[in-house]
Amino acid sequence: MTYLSADQILDADDLAYEDVPVPEWGGTVRVRELPGTERDKFEAQFVGKDGASVRMEGLEGFRARLAAATIVDENGRPLFRSVAETKRLGEKSAKALQRVCDVAQRLSAMSEDDVKELTGN
Repeated sequence: MTYLSADQILDADDLAYEDVPVPEWGGTVRVRELPGTERDKFEAQFVGKDGASVRMEGLEGFRARLAAATIVDENGRPLFRSVAETKRLGEKSAKALQRVCDVAQRLSAMSEDDVKELTGN
């Protein structure tokens, strides 16, 4: 058995992408798996300072935040970069946002239990 080196691991192109048709928006978006540090930052938005409790005020906009964190352009760069853009994204179709979020969760190995823990449901 041959083990990977640190360079091999760090050089691996391992982030998955999926193009998602969103007819409500009139086209297709590219959804990218959350890298480890970005998933940590995303999840940290919903956890209290004690590391255990869920911040109820942070739950607003869960779908928009996840969609904004994972929708990228053809070069893998995020399309939504500001809080204002993310809030506006949250005003779009819940059905469309859920479709994007379903793919983002699957690609990022974010289970239903993970989401329930984050949202306190």
